[in-house]
Amino acid sequence: MARFIVMAEEGEHELLDQVKEKLGLDLSDAELIYTGVGAINVIQHLQHLDREAEIYNIGYAGSANFDIGTWVEVTEVRLNHPAVSYSEPELKIQNSKFKIKNCRQAICYTNTDFVLQSDYEDCVFDMELAFIAALGFKNLHALKYVSDNLSLHAYHDLTHGVE
Repeated sequence: MARFIVMAEEGEHELLDQVKEKLGLDLSDAELIYTGVGAINVIQHLQHLDREAEIYNIGYAGSANFDIGTWVEVTEVRLNHPAVSYSEPELKIQNSKFKIKNCRQAICYTNTDFVLQSDYEDCVFDMELAFIAALGFKNLHALKYVSDNLSLHAYHDLTHGVE
């Protein structure tokens, strides 16, 4: 089965060493794909992949209350739209077949813009995962590294990414 590591930006590449060293997950045989940030980039870069492929979405995420540096294995992903409520399918994320150590489990909320404040706790926020999951990959795993506590400045200082 084909294996892919999906990351938004090249600045996230440094996380791969931590995934192997700190989490005990070896993905050295997986092809690396950088999608760019956001829905359109994700769809353009991943729409051609076999839905049976094993996909590991690894990247930075914000959190209102998790400590910076926390690793989170995502169990479910939803769009973040706190001002309105509407029906959406539940997008469950497969727990990894690997034994990932030193890792919390939580929901990820995907947003179309950087989240600067939220009442949601014990979760992470990103800008890609819900769109990856919506493409219908059957073997999707997601690991997020908490880069900030909903601070664009702190995120940028760490990643030199989106401004």
